Amino acid sequence: MTDETTTHYAPEFKHVSEMEWEMGRFKNKTKFLFHPTPERPTEPNAGILNYEPGASFPFHKHDFAQVWYILEGEFQFGDKVYKPGTFAFMPDPHFEYEMKTETGGKIIFLQYPGPTTGGRPVYAGRMNLKADEVKAYEPADLDH
Repeated sequence: MTDETTTHYAPEFKHVSEMEWEMGRFKNKTKFLFHPTPERPTEPNAGILNYEPGASFPFHKHDFAQVWYILEGEFQFGDKVYKPGTFAFMPDPHFEYEMKTETGGKIIFLQYPGPTTGGRPVYAGRMNLKADEVKAYEPADLDH
């Protein structure tokens, strides 16, 4: 064995077809390929967000960082519309403009602990919801 194979982790590979769609807090469906756990708290949230036509989310903020890539559809953030092929980088801490989509679409996302804030992406109770658990959110609920 080389020094690298005994001191470094090997890459992990997952295919999107191996994951089930889960309900997200803004009535979107999400496939999480990776997400933090108590055993692996620095693992990122990573996967695909699927928004139905007419979906939206309110202005909110986070202490973690993230990158998005629009695969399908058109998404309005604030007063600008973004189309497939668009990357978005959101440093920590950041806010997200209100989002609306008339077309619906899919976004690849990667959320990771904030390098400056230490804020970690949240998974449990925020993204892996049952349909009857999705509710209207108060401003305090949008701070992570």
